[in-house]
Amino acid sequence: MYWILLFFAGLFEIGWAVGLRYSDGWTRLIPSLLTLAAMAVSFALLSLALRGLPLGTAYAVWTGIGAVGTAIVGMLFLGETLSLLRIASILLIVIGLLGLKLASQ
Repeated sequence: MYWILLFFAGLFEIGWAVGLRYSDGWTRLIPSLLTLAAMAVSFALLSLALRGLPLGTAYAVWTGIGAVGTAIVGMLFLGETLSLLRIASILLIVIGLLGLKLASQ
């Protein structure tokens, strides 16, 4: 259950990271409000996940999901550079996340 909460916290982190771009420096009301809502949900889910997961593991996985997801969204939908090195680097992060998951069972 805690891992599921953490996974969704990471998805909402992707949402608020992307939302920051669309809020245009907090000058656009709706994107700014959606970004703040995603932040609140992400932090709330992370705090619930911390009830049953080690802090260091949970935080690393949460930020890892956010980093990987945001990089993928950037490459697929926002015109950021798609290169073999970027993909390999993302895969290294994913391997690290899986290692943390396996190490905390």
